[in-house]
Amino acid sequence: MMVTELKNEIESEIIYPDSDGKPMADNTLQFRWITMIKANLDWLFSQDDNVFVAGDLLWYPLEGDNKKRLAPDVMVVFCRPKEERGSYQQWKEDNIAPQVVFE
Repeated sequence: MMVTELKNEIESEIIYPDSDGKPMADNTLQFRWITMIKANLDWLFSQDDNVFVAGDLLWYPLEGDNKKRLAPDVMVVFCRPKEERGSYQQWKEDNIAPQVVFE
């Protein structure tokens, strides 16, 4: 019981920022490709509510480690619902990692 309580205290202290402060694209051409890929994937999976597509969203693969993170230009995660997220915290998503990543 005490270990569980300690874990909850530690979890509440770790902050997983929604932004890394870095620009989304390095130039206009790269930005155009990012938005075109994301828009077309949204269209491709528009009828499937269990395919999550995101652009420039921070992905935290490990609980308790907010330093290990990636922000792919576009990512696709199958078997996860379409919904708004501030970041993709893998342990809260049935531990399903993105299956397709564009960078």
